[in-house]
Amino acid sequence: MGKTLKELYGGYLADFAKVSKAAAKIDETEIYEEANPETRKYLTLITKDNVLPESHIINVQYFKEFYDAIVNGGKTGVLMMDHYSNMDLPCLIHLLENYGEDWATDFSKRLVAIAGMKLNEANPIVRALTESFTRVVIYPTRSLNSVLESDASEEDKEAEQQRARKINFAAMRAMDGCKKRGQIIMVFPSGTRYRPGKPETKRGLREIDSYLRLFDLLLPVSINGNVLRFNPEDPENMVMDLVTPDVVTLTAGKMIECKPFRNKILETVPADHPDPKQVTVDAVMDILEELHNSKEK
Repeated sequence: MGKTLKELYGGYLADFAKVSKAAAKIDETEIYEEANPETRKYLTLITKDNVLPESHIINVQYFKEFYDAIVNGGKTGVLMMDHYSNMDLPCLIHLLENYGEDWATDFSKRLVAIAGMKLNEANPIVRALTESFTRVVIYPTRSLNSVLESDASEEDKEAEQQRARKINFAAMRAMDGCKKRGQIIMVFPSGTRYRPGKPETKRGLREIDSYLRLFDLLLPVSINGNVLRFNPEDPENMVMDLVTPDVVTLTAGKMIECKPFRNKILETVPADHPDPKQVTVDAVMDILEELHNSKEK
C-alpha cells in the first residue's frame, strides 16, 4: 500500500493550516470564497509531484469552443465532470494551466467550483485544501437528509432546514454573479467521489437538473487517472488518502446547449414518471461515463 497524503506531505499540511482563512462555519454570508493563493501554492507543488508528464487533454478544441462561447459570445457555462479523486479539480486546473496557451490559462482562472459546506466544516486541513480554489459553497440535499433522518430534535431539524434554505438561496445569487462576470461554474454531478463496488456513488444528484435550466451551455469532461486514492483503512479521511503518481487524462465532449438538451429528454419521459429531473441528470451521467470508457478502451 502506498504512502498517505499525511505521511508524504505532513509539512505542507501544517503550513496549510497556518495560512488558512476560510470560514469554519458556513452561513449565508460565507458563500462565495476566492482562492487563497497561500494554500494554493502548496497544493500546486503536490499536484506537480504526482501528475506524470504524459498527462494530457483529449479533444482540447472542445474546451476552446466552450471558452470562446462564454468569453467572446456572452454565453453562460457550466462544466460537469465525473469524480474519482479529491485531486480531480487540482488536476483539471493543472492541465489547463500547463497546456501552453493563454486561453487555457484564463479558462483555469475563470473556474468556480461548487463545494459542499462539509469541506469547510469537517476538518481544518480539508478546509485549507479546499480554499485553494475559488468556489461557491452550498448545503447539499444529501447532507440535510442525514440531519433529518437523525435523532435530532424537531426544533433542531427545523433550524437546519432554515439554514439550508438561506445558504442555498445565497448560493444561487452568488452563481448569478459568477455568470455575469463570465466565470465558469464547475460541478461534480454525482456530488461525491465514486467508490468501487458502490454504484450509487456514481449516480447524478437530481438537483443537477437546475443547472441545465440556469445555464446556456454545458461542457462534459471525464477524467482518467487518479493521483489520490481511497485508503481502505480510513476511507472518509482525506489526509489519509493514498498518494499514487499517475498519468491523468481529461476527455472533453462537445459542448451542449442546456435547454434544448433538457427539453428533448423530457419529451421522452412519460407523464406519470415519478422523477423527470432524475432522468435528465442520468442522461448527463451517461455522457460522462461514455467519455470515461472511451479513454479506457
